[in-house]
Amino acid sequence: MTTQHLHTKIGERPMWSTLIAVLGTLSASVIATLLQNRITRAAAQRQDAAEHRRAVLGALRELATALDAHRRAMWVREDARLAGATQEEYARLRAESHATRAAISAPLVAVEILIPGVREQARAAAEATFALRAAPDRQTLDAHRREALTAAAALVEAIRLT
Repeated sequence: MTTQHLHTKIGERPMWSTLIAVLGTLSASVIATLLQNRITRAAAQRQDAAEHRRAVLGALRELATALDAHRRAMWVREDARLAGATQEEYARLRAESHATRAAISAPLVAVEILIPGVREQARAAAEATFALRAAPDRQTLDAHRREALTAAAALVEAIRLT
């Protein structure tokens, strides 16, 4: 076999040179496509992470706000009960505390789903807030309030560490 058979000429360029040029162009195109896909995927992952972070912060903000509102409503309600509030006043305060209690459920579930590692701290913060109910005296009510504040702070710290 002679080199004449290996090089069928197209114009002045041998066929092998043309074939190598085409394969090089195709390879470059495949590599460019793969790199573009990787860049696109990385950007989507960054976007997903940013959206998750916003959802986490939103759920935490809503839960902290709901816990704060319920803690305050419960303290006012129970303080009024201990001070001898009228049935009408107590009924009004009780309705307010029921509304603030209901506002805890959705953000609590959201925090538990979005940040499973802090599920226990989230539940503890909610339970500590609920514990203000039916305190036998003002000292116990104040102690429960402090415990609820501490539990809420522990939740925020646990989320910060995740």
